Amino acid sequence: MKALVLALAAATALTPIAAAAQEITQFNIGILGGENAQDRMNSNECYRVAIESALGVPVKIFTPADYDGVIQGLLGGTLDMAWLGASGYAKIYLTDPEAVTPVLTKQNIDGSTGYYSIGLARKDSGITSIEDAKGKRFAFADPNSTSGYLVPGAELTEEFGPLDQYFSEVRFSGGHEQTIVGVANGDFDAGVTWTDGLGDWEDGYNSGALRKAVDAGLVDMNDIVEIWKSNLIPEGPMVVRNALPQDVRDKVTQLTADLHETDKQCAYGVAHGEAKDFVPVEHSAYDGVVAARKLEESNS
Repeated sequence: MKALVLALAAATALTPIAAAAQEITQFNIGILGGENAQDRMNSNECYRVAIESALGVPVKIFTPADYDGVIQGLLGGTLDMAWLGASGYAKIYLTDPEAVTPVLTKQNIDGSTGYYSIGLARKDSGITSIEDAKGKRFAFADPNSTSGYLVPGAELTEEFGPLDQYFSEVRFSGGHEQTIVGVANGDFDAGVTWTDGLGDWEDGYNSGALRKAVDAGLVDMNDIVEIWKSNLIPEGPMVVRNALPQDVRDKVTQLTADLHETDKQCAYGVAHGEAKDFVPVEHSAYDGVVAARKLEESNS
């Protein structure tokens, strides 16, 4: 078992957190969109059961239709924990810097803690680059998605100018799964999703939305091509609500940190595919994304 809890307790003791002293009666986990709600529930059921056993109270999983449902749940206190994208975390921090604390993030097989936004198109579309997608229908995932909007939107705008003028149509699909399926079905000419960029293309790489879609039988990677790749994005944080009792935060964090050792199959579902571990992370890892999100909001 990793010696994580004492280190986290020492770190959080230095922050202005007024953790509630009363016992909790339920623990609620929010799961971001990206695949359909039932698949999200199934992938995390083993995790829910493990946390329920550790805390001794009912644990519920909530799968809001969009990213903002999880964000508002954490801000409003109806959700206690979630694995956020960096942009979603930035929105929470900019709204209430004392609402949650980032505790863990995913470490890839190669030891890195980042991922990529990649552009997709159907192989038979003739689109092999983002330049080929000019004048075509393009899909982002969700306004609060890092890899599905904030980063690719910023990088593509910097290179090509206003995207509503570069593409014939820009739409939000509603989530990464919806973008992947929409591109594969021809509803969009191109779009972006997220991946660790490691492993084999035909598997949907090692982890990410493509790997989940392949595992679910939703897409054949032989039918689509990669047309663009972002700069490396910091992997989003697992956060816990600061108003929770310290022992609850410590138990859940420790259980999650140990998950790849105690139940590798369960960890596969939680991590969206093959990963090395869940490792500690601090707010400073997201300073750049917070600044980008603040700039994006000030310009909107």
